[in-house]
Amino acid sequence: MQLIPRYLVNNRTTVVINDSGFITEYRPVYTRNLKIYRGIDNALEFRILNADQKPISLTNKTVKLVAFDENDTQILDKTGSNHATNKGLTTVTVSENDLLSVRDQFLKYAIHVEDASQNKTLTYSNVHFENNGVMQISSDAYPGAKDSKSVTTFTEDLGEVGVDDSVWNSESINAEPGINGNEAVHTAAIYSDSYVGDVKVQATLANAIGASTPWADVATVSLNNETVPVPVNFTGVFNYVRFQASADPAEKITKILVRN
Repeated sequence: MQLIPRYLVNNRTTVVINDSGFITEYRPVYTRNLKIYRGIDNALEFRILNADQKPISLTNKTVKLVAFDENDTQILDKTGSNHATNKGLTTVTVSENDLLSVRDQFLKYAIHVEDASQNKTLTYSNVHFENNGVMQISSDAYPGAKDSKSVTTFTEDLGEVGVDDSVWNSESINAEPGINGNEAVHTAAIYSDSYVGDVKVQATLANAIGASTPWADVATVSLNNETVPVPVNFTGVFNYVRFQASADPAEKITKILVRN
C-alpha cells in the first residue's frame, strides 16, 4: 500500500495597515506570492496587522482586494468576510466562476480597508511601503475544458454544371478521434443572424482532406430567421467534421462553435 500525505492548510497572508502611528522599520515582514487555481473556489486569508505586528479590529470595517493584469486591466474586485472570533482576520474567496475567462498569468493585487464612512486605508505587503502583492493564476490542478473550435469560413460548391444545386461548405476541423474512444458526443452551436436554410453536419473517416474526400451527413439543422445560437448534438468517431449550408451564409452565419 502506498501512503501519500496531502496537506489541508489555510492559505493565509499577513499585510500591514497604514494606521496612525505607523513606524518605519527596516526589515520586510512576511510576504509571498499567492497561487490560486482555476476550476475550484480559492479561500484566501489575510491577517491585517499594525506597525507593532498586532492584529487590528475589523469591526464595522470592510476589507477589499483588487487585482490587475500586466496591462493594468482590473481582473478581480472582491470583498473579504471578516472573522468575528479571530481579530484582524478576513477571508477573500475567489470563486471558480471568477476565473472562467482568466488565462494563466501573474497578477498584481492590492488590499485596502474601508470604514463605515467608506474612508479607505491602504495596506502594505511589507514595511517598505510596497502595496502590491503578486498573485499567480494556475490551471495545474484543474485544467478544465478546452476552448471550442470556431468555424467561420464557407466556400461555395457549384455542384453539377447546368444544375442549380449550389451549397456552401465550411472549412474542415479535426474531430479528434483519438480522445473519444468508441463513442463520442460532439456539440455545435450555430450563431446566425436571420439565416434561412438548412445546415448539415458532415463527417468523414478519411485521413486527409482533398477534393475527392467522401463526406456523410450525420445531422441537419433547419434555421428560419433565428437570432440566437442554435445547438446541435451528434455522435460518432470521425476524423474530420465540416458544415454545409443550403443557402449563402455570408453575413448570416457569423460562426459555428464546436466542442468534441
